[in-house]
Amino acid sequence: MYRQTMAFGRKGVAMVAISAVDIAIWDLLGKATKQPVFKLLGGRTKRTIPVYASRLYSQPLDELAAEAAAYKQQGFRAMKLRFGWGPVDGAAGMQRNVELVRTVRDTVGDEIDVMADAYMGWTLDYARRMLPLLEPFHLRWLEEPVIPDDIAGYAALKAANRIPIAGGEHEHTIYGFRELLDAYAVDYIQFDTNRVGGITQARKVQAMAESYSVPVVPHAGQMHNFHVVMASLNSPMAEFFPIVDVEIGNELFWYIFEGEPKAVNGAIDLSDDVSGLGITIKEDALKNFTVIE
Repeated sequence: MYRQTMAFGRKGVAMVAISAVDIAIWDLLGKATKQPVFKLLGGRTKRTIPVYASRLYSQPLDELAAEAAAYKQQGFRAMKLRFGWGPVDGAAGMQRNVELVRTVRDTVGDEIDVMADAYMGWTLDYARRMLPLLEPFHLRWLEEPVIPDDIAGYAALKAANRIPIAGGEHEHTIYGFRELLDAYAVDYIQFDTNRVGGITQARKVQAMAESYSVPVVPHAGQMHNFHVVMASLNSPMAEFFPIVDVEIGNELFWYIFEGEPKAVNGAIDLSDDVSGLGITIKEDALKNFTVIE
């Protein structure tokens, strides 16, 4: 499928489609053998999966603080916020970004990991200026500071050794991840199993990253990523989207799937007794959404 779509695919929507087929096949394999997918991948490597609360979008600072405090109270030991300003906002925007991080750090203290996501919105110059401003807050990582193809930019930011750099959410091939690793461009790899070629390719990237001592924390939660994390010693944690109203799409799976694990004291568990991925579609719920075929 990859070779047949190479002329118009390689990265992007074609790889997402290929990933969906591959994930479905692993789900069917699990159902046929009456085993959870993580057991087919080698078995449980941790009792439960630590997860970080991934939300904290830009908003009035008092509301941001309240949300962060709620996640801490729920038992999360890590959480990720989003930056709201970029290069077009100048020095004033940089200070607004710093205020976001300061608010969360001051709210949760130093014993909670805090990460921050620029979502490809910065340039290398802007990111270089932001690093020293963010360094005092001891971020676990700065995510996607520059566009995915700027591997040299990633490498330059990592070489600055101020804040660990994470990326790979928008990388789609094992070849791209090899380039990132060979360039020593990231401290954390964040592939998404439903973009990287499915579970078959995800576990290959996992193994390759482990040989470089680069941990893998997949983008997004959801079962296709959770099974890969559970089966890998090289994945210390997973991303977790709290249950909220559907806004940007990340929350949609809560409404259309049955069986998604909920976080308890900052961790999730996968059952040993399910077959395949362990989720089913809520057919009745689909009528609440427009499905384009």
